[in-house]
Formats: sequence, C-alpha cells, structure tokens
Amino acid sequence: MSGGERFVAARNRLLAQRTDLEAAAHEFRWPELPDFNWAIDYFDVAARGNDTPALWLVEADGSEQILSWQQMSERSNQVANHLRVLGVRRGDHILVMLPNHVALWETMLAGMKLGAVLIPTTLLLSSDDLADRLQRGNARFVVAGTAETAKFAPYAGQFTGIAVGGGVDGWQAYEQAYAASKTFVADVGTRADDPLLLYFTSGTTSKPKLVLHTHRSYPVGHLSTMYWLGLQPGDLHYNISSPGWAKHAWSCFFSPWSAGATIFVYNYHRFDARAVLDELVRCGVSSLCAPPTVWRMLVQQDLGTWPVRLREIIGAGEPLNPQIIEHVRRAWGLTIRDGYGQTETTAQIGNTPGQVLKSGSMGRPLPGYRIALLDADGQPADEGEIAIALEPRPASLMRGYIDDADKTAAVMRDGWYRTGDVALRDADGYYSYVGRADDVFKASDYRISPFELESALIEHNAVAEAAVVPSPDPLRLAVPKAFIVLRDGHTPSRDLAADILRFARQRLAPYQRIRRIEFCDLPKTISGKIRRIELRRLEVGRGEQRRPEEYWEQDFPTSD
Repeated sequence: MSGGERFVAARNRLLAQRTDLEAAAHEFRWPELPDFNWAIDYFDVAARGNDTPALWLVEADGSEQILSWQQMSERSNQVANHLRVLGVRRGDHILVMLPNHVALWETMLAGMKLGAVLIPTTLLLSSDDLADRLQRGNARFVVAGTAETAKFAPYAGQFTGIAVGGGVDGWQAYEQAYAASKTFVADVGTRADDPLLLYFTSGTTSKPKLVLHTHRSYPVGHLSTMYWLGLQPGDLHYNISSPGWAKHAWSCFFSPWSAGATIFVYNYHRFDARAVLDELVRCGVSSLCAPPTVWRMLVQQDLGTWPVRLREIIGAGEPLNPQIIEHVRRAWGLTIRDGYGQTETTAQIGNTPGQVLKSGSMGRPLPGYRIALLDADGQPADEGEIAIALEPRPASLMRGYIDDADKTAAVMRDGWYRTGDVALRDADGYYSYVGRADDVFKASDYRISPFELESALIEHNAVAEAAVVPSPDPLRLAVPKAFIVLRDGHTPSRDLAADILRFARQRLAPYQRIRRIEFCDLPKTISGKIRRIELRRLEVGRGEQRRPEEYWEQDFPTSD
C-alpha cells in the first residue's frame, strides 16, 4: 500500500468506530509511513474529479466563495509552481500572515507540496513578536496580505515578500500564481519525518516556545482530532479560530479535510453572536467548534429561537464551564463536547460522539494515545501532570522545540512526554482539568485549582471573566484572589464586590474561599489566553497599599 492508502485505511477505521471509543482506542494504530506528503498523497488524490465543496468562505458583506476539492488542488498547484519560480526550495521557511482568505489554504497546501517549512502567524503580532518570529523562525519568505505588509518594513531585505490582494512596492504579487500551470510535479519524495510546521506557543508563562511538527505529526496525528470532533464525509464544519495558531490547523485544515468534510468560515469584522447564529442556520452547518469565550457570548442569546441543523458541537482552547454546557443542552438538545490537547500535540483526551459525558470532565484518552497522570515523584497517580507514553511514540507528538534541546529533554524524559497541565482521573477513566502546573497553588496548606474557582465566579450574572491567583497573606501564606472583568451593563462597586464574594462562598468548599477580588482588565497573550503569571507577579510585589477597585472579605464583616 502507498502512504496515502495507509493513511486512508487508518482514517476509515476510525470513521467506522466513531461512536465506539473503547474499540477505536484498542484497535487503532498509527499508520507506518516512511514517505508521506499529505497534500500530494492524500488531498490531491481525494480531489481528482471531486466537485464537492472543500472550502466555503462567507464575508460580513454577504459575499461568499465556494471552492471544490479539485479547484483547491489545482489552485494550490499553481501557487506551488509560482513559489518555486520565486525561489522557494525544499526546507525553506515561509512565514504566513494571512486572514481567513482562500490564499491561506492554497499556501498551506502549496508549501506542503514543495517540502517547505510553514510558519503560520497571527495578524495581531507586535513589532517585537514579529521580529522574534522572523529571526528565530529563520523565515526566508513571507506571504502576507497587503494590509499587513507595512509591519514588515523594518525588516526589508531579510526575506522575499509575496503580497496577497494587490501590488506592493518591493513585494511579489501573489495573484500571478493563477497564471501558472495547474499541474505540479515534486522534485523528490517527502519523508514523513521531514519538517513541515513551526508554531510559536502562546507564551502564558514564559517566552513563546518554537514547536516543530513534521509531515507525520500533524497531517497524520490529527486523525485523533478528527475522531474527537466526530466529523464525517460531507459535513459542513465551522471552527471559530484565528489563523496563525495551531487550533486553526487542527479544525480549519487537517481534521475536516481528512474526514472528507467541507471547511466553513464566516469572516465577521467583529464578533456578533446573532449574525453567527444566522449563518449557522442559513448555511446548514453540521459541526461547530468554538472556544469558551464564544460560547459565553452565544448563550447570552435565546438559542432556542435559531433552528440549527448541528449534529456535533465542541468546546476547545480552554476548559469549558459546566453551566455553559447545560445552557446549550437546554436550548438545542445537544451537549458541547470538551477535549484537551496542545500545540505540541493533537487532541489527546476528549469526549467523543456516543459516549457518556460527565459534567466537568474533558473525557478519556483518544485513539493513539496512552495517558497517565504523574505525581511529583514521576509515578502514576489519580491526580498529577498529564503525560503521554513514548513507547511507542505517538505519531502526533512534535519533533521538539527548535534551538532548545534542554527544554525538549525536560518534557520528554523517563519514557513520558510531560504536558505541564494537571488533571484528575476518576474510577471510570474520565479526566478533569485542574490547571497549569505553574498556576496551581497552596493556600492554608490546601491545594487550589484556579479553574475550579473561576468556574464558580463566572456563574454570577455580572462576571464575564475571572482569573484566580495566590495573594500574599501573613497568616495563611497565601489566599485566593480573583481578578474580575464584568459583563456589559455592570460597573465595579463595593456592593457588587460583596455580592460576588457571597455568591462564590456559597458554591465553593471552605478551603477554596475567595478572600479578595479586584475589578480590572486581564493581561492576555495575543491568542487570548490569560497570563496569570503577570497577575501573580503583581501580587508578589504589591506591598501594603490597596489598588483601586480592590476589595477584601474583611471589608464586609457582616457577610460571614
């Protein structure tokens, strides 16, 4: 069998067992693929004579573009031929800074066919972030929209630029690709372990790490993600995710196309829950994946008034709070299925179709993964750091961190890849997220999971977001403090602070009691994840003086 045939055989086995996790996990084996190029060996083969939609883009102004599998294959061939003329060779690094434009998918396929190394990059980068990506990513080529080209002016001469959407001085025109041949012939074959993707992590606790994935680890590895999402051939899958992050590759590229589904995107200028719901109904979306922030905004609408045709709904990016799941279940009769994974991997743990779901659980290990929780001594336990067994090494695990052999060795030691995340496992093998190992702390000698406390806080009708960190205390060493962002229509006040503290106390165990709150904006990464490390540093260096809009429980002596 060819590499493409082995990939399809593994895919088909998972599709056939999509509601039987036990059988899938027991029987699945990552396909052996010494040589493999997903774009050539799988996508182009599936695209021959295939006029079904591969990509459906809807714009805020109502315009839309639908491209078939065959069109995407041919157009990506043209882009690959054009990039080759511009000098792109196997192993060259291409930084890609594009919105959800058809050129993004064409460039991803084209770069893969050429054997180039792609560096997907968010449009939200600061100047320092961009300099870091160009330098550490060793980018010789840049593909960017015309609106973004000015950001690269300080680095002119360091790369060859290809501009999408119009002529820009000093940049090559992307659109010239459409005059190139629709037939592409690779110079040489692609080894499955050849480098393919470089991703910068979101850097919640440190400088972003540079993660290297291969032609095996993400194209093949995302079979586990496809299984978790529950995708089927012919599905219309909408993943609300910004380009430049690994989750976009998860659910806007590899997983849906591996399943034979159509990728759907609604390009809004600013998120509008009602407009998104309207498009779900109008276009007949069958599968929706969205981060908790989006789900929190969606549930503020009367969801039951939208007759959606969804079959699968998924939460991703961060753990989803149980009350959001219950709200959607009441409105649509569907349960949001949570899951867990990292930039360094594909989906590792998930609630899969047809399985019993437990409130607050992110599910069980997915096919292709052997998971354990390791305690402080590196021994398996029912609570500990999530770790992936390396014997056998799963296809879906990164090759390592670029230029950081020490960090790679630190996370891959003693036969395990250590994720840095802490979880609990119950008697039925279901995992529940506790938090980043760096975020979990002790108060009065009790171990505190910020996620549990934050989940309770956002049940309050005035709280939009919350982040809990330890605050120094002379008696208890540290006490839980919540930094809170309020929903629209609510303003900080002493009375509201008292009400939130009272509300949380009624829902949490005594040892989890939130002792202090502060109303403020939350520091976040450019991917939108809360940087609790900044809040912890703020508290460590706080001194004795209160900050504006900060309240302590002793301010309300009658509330006990």
